[in-house]
Amino acid sequence: MVLREEMIRRSPLRVLERSLGGGLAPGEIGVVTARKGVGKTAFLVGVGLDEALRGRKVLHATLRRSVEQVTRYYDEIFTALASSRRLEDHAESRIAMERHRHVLSYRDSDISVGRIRESLGFLAEHAGFRPDVIILNGFPDFEGGDPDLPEVMLALRELAREWRLTLWINALRHREGQERDERDVPVNVARCDAAIAIILRLESQADHVRLRIVKDRDAAELPDLRLELDPATLLLRWR
Repeated sequence: MVLREEMIRRSPLRVLERSLGGGLAPGEIGVVTARKGVGKTAFLVGVGLDEALRGRKVLHATLRRSVEQVTRYYDEIFTALASSRRLEDHAESRIAMERHRHVLSYRDSDISVGRIRESLGFLAEHAGFRPDVIILNGFPDFEGGDPDLPEVMLALRELAREWRLTLWINALRHREGQERDERDVPVNVARCDAAIAIILRLESQADHVRLRIVKDRDAAELPDLRLELDPATLLLRWR
């Protein structure tokens, strides 16, 4: 059995961080692309869970899903992680995770960069909660063809810089008919390249989901990761 500190140190996310020169830095945006149902939300919840267990404050902002649904997702992945790693201080770790995580749910009409900024101010002033990490699930809409999408992403980057936080976003990647650039990145994501530091892609394989680095800032050469998402447990693992 292991304690939380040892579990964190052994996490496959440490491999990802080292491959990305220390991982996503404050003021930077990371985008995760994948086809529907492949594991974008599971991956982002895993990132949020890892950050919360490390004592960093995580705000998970979601569009259309309820707070209860997202909280349940965190609980399920935490339980799977604790079981697979044979976590000894299970109860204490769960309390630490819950203390460092806050979930907000928005309706379509409510969500905007300005609304997120208001939420950050409210949480800081009234709840003493100033996040180090935001997981943004469902916004912005890369599918809607919004001509202002690059400006929205630049505004989100400015928000991340202002609050000194890291920001993770998900984007849908279709099986067919979706226009993509030479990196196989959906063009609506590629349009926002100036605002994005890191792009990751989840690719469905026969018995696993492979994680690839598609963009690492201005790096010309990208490492070939041996990391995958287990479709049964939704946990990241080495291949």
